[in-house]
Amino acid sequence: MVAIRGARERAREELTHEIKEEARRQLAVEGAQKLSLRAVARELGMASSALYRYFPSRDDLLTALIIDAYNALGSQAEQTDSAVAPRSDTRARWFAVSSTVRAWAKAHPHEYALLYGTPVPGYSAPEQTVAPAARVPLLLVGLLQDTVGRFAIPAPVRPLRGPLADQLADLATRVTPGLPPALLSRGLSAWAQLFGMVSFELFGHFVGSADPADAFFAHTVEEIADFLGLPETP
Repeated sequence: MVAIRGARERAREELTHEIKEEARRQLAVEGAQKLSLRAVARELGMASSALYRYFPSRDDLLTALIIDAYNALGSQAEQTDSAVAPRSDTRARWFAVSSTVRAWAKAHPHEYALLYGTPVPGYSAPEQTVAPAARVPLLLVGLLQDTVGRFAIPAPVRPLRGPLADQLADLATRVTPGLPPALLSRGLSAWAQLFGMVSFELFGHFVGSADPADAFFAHTVEEIADFLGLPETP
């Protein structure tokens, strides 16, 4: 019975993988908005009713693809960060992680677009996507936490005030203990700028200006490192 159960589980895993691979092929051709369970089933030679046993709805399949993409990106970024030595070289770690995000996006443009492109009408990401989505920003937070008490943090040009000060103080308490809210604010800005640059490049917004974007990307990543107060690599 154990052997039979194991064979069934392997078969289910293999078919689940095939379903998601076909869905990714459809993303590349049709885009997320036109993803169809019926079309996936047809391409795999399955009855639609059989596919529904694996993914009850299009949104369930989208969620699986989104989680896989976030985890793939997060895993790549974490592996890159962990390979940088010495660990105290936070500037080199920032550059390595930033370059990895860009490289992954260029190698997987349709999955990147699923995560950071135009939202799919009618789809609302469930809570189970939150932890995978947080892997890269939390990696950046960890990098910034490694600078606290070791390097001089640039004084904020514009102090945090009002609701934003309260919001970031609460976030720092819950998620980034020991990280000054002003530095957390800079980290959020850096995260947004990094993915903004990648999105602009991937979606063709640098054509006619900073295209190819290699030099602009490297220059801006260095500027962001200055903004975060990361010391120059010895």
